[in-house]
Amino acid sequence: MASGPVVAMVWEGRNAASVGRQLLGATRPAESAPGTIRFDYATDVGRNLIHGSDSPASAKAEIAMWFPDGTASWTSCAHTWVYEK
Repeated sequence: MASGPVVAMVWEGRNAASVGRQLLGATRPAESAPGTIRFDYATDVGRNLIHGSDSPASAKAEIAMWFPDGTASWTSCAHTWVYEK
């Protein structure tokens, strides 16, 4: 993560860590499913272009590292369309 610019973000929602990991693809790009970020854009584990927390616990630690002052909070106007009560 020190070889170029980094965009850090926090995703929130039901099963965000597991759904995010599905979107990223397997750690080894050659084992990733077509359509995932790693399958489409990565070539080698040593040059990994994306990282995602593997659990809510590790996400909590990583969020604290990247955002020591906390994160902004907002509710998308689409929230009620996406989530059931």
